[in-house]
Amino acid sequence: MESRAKLLGHPVHPMLIVFPLGLLATAVAFDIVGLAQGDTFWFGISFWMIAGGIVGGLLAAVFGFIDWIAIPGGTRAKRIGLLHGLTNAVVVLLFIASWLIRTGTGVPTVTALVLSFVAVFLAAIGGWLGGELVDRLGVGVDNGAHLNAPNSLSKRHASEPPSEYKLPKAG
Repeated sequence: MESRAKLLGHPVHPMLIVFPLGLLATAVAFDIVGLAQGDTFWFGISFWMIAGGIVGGLLAAVFGFIDWIAIPGGTRAKRIGLLHGLTNAVVVLLFIASWLIRTGTGVPTVTALVLSFVAVFLAAIGGWLGGELVDRLGVGVDNGAHLNAPNSLSKRHASEPPSEYKLPKAG
C-alpha cells in the first residue's frame, strides 16, 4: 500500500520521524549524563531537544495520520496503525508534560525525568509498531516494488522493469 503523502517519490512520515525520535531519545541520554555528572548544563540542552522533538513529533503525526486514513478498514494494518499512532501520541504528551514541568527550572524534577524515561520506552514500542507496518505489512511501500525498480524521480511506476536491465557478470 503506497503512502498518500510523498515528497520526491518517498513517503513523508518516515522521513520526519527520525528527528523527534532522535531528539527525544538523546534528550533522555543527556538527562542521564546530567544526573551522573551533577552538571545542570546537560539538562539545559535536554530541555531544548525535547522542545524540538515535540514540534517534530507533532509534524510527523500529521503525515502519519494522512497515511493511516488510507489504510483499508478491518485490516490488521489499520489496527496496528492505530496502536502505533496512539502510542506515539502518548509519547509526545508525556514529553510535553515533562517539558512543561522543566520550564523555568535548572534541574528537572523526579516527575519530569520519570515522564521522559517512560516516554522513551514507549517510543521504542511505537517505533517497533511502525516497523511492523512497513516491513511486515507493506504500508507505505510502493506497489510492485522490487530490487531493480526504477528511480522514484523517474516518474515511472515501481513495477516497471528498468529500461536498461543487465544481469551482473559472474565472478
